Amino acid sequence: MKILSAFLNERFPAPAAQAHCDGPCGVYDPASARVAAEAVLSMTRKILALKHPSHDDEKAHLAYQNTLARFIAIKEEQAHLAKTELLVLWTDYFKPEHLAGAPHLHETFWKAAKLCSAVKVEVSEEKALALMEAIKEIHGIFWKTKQREVAWYTAS
Repeated sequence: MKILSAFLNERFPAPAAQAHCDGPCGVYDPASARVAAEAVLSMTRKILALKHPSHDDEKAHLAYQNTLARFIAIKEEQAHLAKTELLVLWTDYFKPEHLAGAPHLHETFWKAAKLCSAVKVEVSEEKALALMEAIKEIHGIFWKTKQREVAWYTAS
């Protein structure tokens, strides 16, 4: 097998390929983290707006608990997804040369990842909004590395 492989490599050498990140260009985009963080913000607001029913109305209380549990589950899932998307972007896309244009890159990502954890631990609109702001900053840094102006927008 090694002889055949060596023969083929000698006769048909593959050109060297280079990439600055682990995947092909166009794979990475902070938009997926933004969408997940928006879901966190939305669920946080829904949890905060949820009205607790009277304890003597068992049916209403069960419906409340079910709705609350569903909102929490979605918030947790989306916070984890946002964190995963951010960490992949940080570790797979950004390279040392990007630090020249964004010396605060590591601190920005670290803060955003910590906010993903904070919005899971708490029900805080303030923290959810801070996560959105951190992702907005990452959005700007990311598109600057691509020398493109891409507008920040949210669904809500």
